[in-house]
Amino acid sequence: MNGLPLHPALVHVPVGLALVLPLVAAGLAWAIHRKALPRKAWLVVVGLLVLTLGGAMASLRTGEQEEERVESVVAESAIEAHEERAEIFTWVAGLLLAVAVAALVIPSEKASFALAGVTVAGSVALAVLAMLVGHAGGKILH
Repeated sequence: MNGLPLHPALVHVPVGLALVLPLVAAGLAWAIHRKALPRKAWLVVVGLLVLTLGGAMASLRTGEQEEERVESVVAESAIEAHEERAEIFTWVAGLLLAVAVAALVIPSEKASFALAGVTVAGSVALAVLAMLVGHAGGKILH
């Protein structure tokens, strides 16, 4: 990419997905609960979480690789704050993926809907984490 760092380009994938996920998850959970959509429609949420987690993992990896480039001009505390928030974001995305998969495969409709609700609530938390990670990253750049 013409010598441009890959990390800033990659981070927008998990951040963008995390910001859209609460709306998609809530809408699908409601539609499935009302029987307007089949339960397998929840695969959309699972897929979005797979992409979010994969993007977060790739972002962490590229961020670690590019840390050396910015250490001389950016305070280490700012880099550490960004990295710690990114790690929490990644773990939460992984946990939410597990919950979303459980909501899909558990046979009980009541339990499945409860797990979908946990996924929706968790996706709101993930969106907040995405904003915090992005804010910390923005501090590094500006």
